[in-house]
Amino acid sequence: MAVTMSGEFVLPADRATVWARLNDADTLRASIPGCESLEKLSDTELQAAVKVKIGPVSARFKGKVNLTDIDAPNSYRISGQGEGGVAGFAKGGANVRLADAEGGATRLNYDVDAQVGGKIAQLGSRLIDSSARKLAEQFFANFAAALGGTR
Repeated sequence: MAVTMSGEFVLPADRATVWARLNDADTLRASIPGCESLEKLSDTELQAAVKVKIGPVSARFKGKVNLTDIDAPNSYRISGQGEGGVAGFAKGGANVRLADAEGGATRLNYDVDAQVGGKIAQLGSRLIDSSARKLAEQFFANFAAALGGTR
C-alpha cells in the first residue's frame, strides 16, 4: 500500500541550526515519536528502533535510514526501510527542503513517499494516512521544542 504526504512547518531557529539539528542523532532520538534507539553509523547512515501504534496494531520497527542528495544546508533525501515482524514492513523516503522564513525562522517542506505491507497495510489507507499525519505533527512539535520554541 502506498502512502504519500506533504507538509510545511516553520521552525523557531535559523537554517544553519535547523540543518545541524536535523543531522544530530540526539535531537532526532528525542523528536521521533516512539523512538527507542537511534545510532549514527556514519554521516549519512543511521540505525533505529521505533515502537508505533497504528489503530489496533502495535509494532516495533527496526531498520536503517540513509541520507542522500545532500545539499547542505538546503535539502536532502532521507530514505529507509524497517521491519516490524508480523505487523509488516515500511519503506520509503522523504525529500526535505529548508528555506529562510521571517524573523530568523526556517521553513521546512517535505514530501513523503512510502510503502507499507503486512498486517498494517490491512488497516486501510485512511487509518494509515491519519496515523502518519499525527506522527509527523508529533515529530515537528517535538523538534520545534528541541530547538527552543514552538512552531
